[in-house]
Amino acid sequence: MTFAAFLVIFGMYSSQVLEAKEPVCSKFAYEEQLLEKMIRTEIKVETMGNEIKKTEENVISTLVEIKRAVSDFTDMFADMKGNITDETLKRSDEMKRREESFKKLFEETRTNLTSDMEAKKEELTQLRGKLERPPIAFHAHHVADLLLDITDEIIIFTKSLINEGIGYDTSTGIFTAPVGGLFQFSVHTCAYYAKFAYIGLVLGGQVIAADSNYDKDYYTCSTVGAIIRVKSGEKVWVKSTSSSSNRRLFQDSYRMNTFSGVLVNN
Repeated sequence: MTFAAFLVIFGMYSSQVLEAKEPVCSKFAYEEQLLEKMIRTEIKVETMGNEIKKTEENVISTLVEIKRAVSDFTDMFADMKGNITDETLKRSDEMKRREESFKKLFEETRTNLTSDMEAKKEELTQLRGKLERPPIAFHAHHVADLLLDITDEIIIFTKSLINEGIGYDTSTGIFTAPVGGLFQFSVHTCAYYAKFAYIGLVLGGQVIAADSNYDKDYYTCSTVGAIIRVKSGEKVWVKSTSSSSNRRLFQDSYRMNTFSGVLVNN
């Protein structure tokens, strides 16, 4: 072997040794790096997916809880609403009952008050009428015809000392009540001696008081009267209840025949 050949072989060997010692880049290094990156990315994606899944599960769980809570609240609200509605209806019914009771009580009270007011009004009207009415009273005397020879003949007292209310008529001897009320009447008559006098006080054709008078030797007098309620327009008079030629009245300056009446209360 020549020296030149040796140098060539030594050079080649040295070159191979140097090449063996230096790092050699694989032609798949980029792909490997890309694959490694992809793997890392997949791991991250998987991790994120797991986290997203957990989050989704938590969200779903939370939504379920919220839904349950909403459902419970809805049921509770429905119950409360039902209770409130029932309570409201009860209160409304109670209010209506109270209102009807109040209306009924009010109407009864108003009716009673109206009735009482009408009664008081009527009473006041009557009192006003009583106050406005003039007093009713009369006193008449002097009998023109002293003979009592006709049965039921009206004894006419022709002179009046007082005639408040203009109830007594001196031409007929009849008193006509201008108003209704409680009256007191009095009749005073004197009989001729040895003659009889039968006298009756008459209201509406009925004798309500009677008297008789007789003495053989003296002129005698007597009085009869009555307190009686008389209606407005009713008539009162004095008459002879028994007649004959032996019936006769007497009067002079010492003895007077009188007929009087007064309204006591109306």
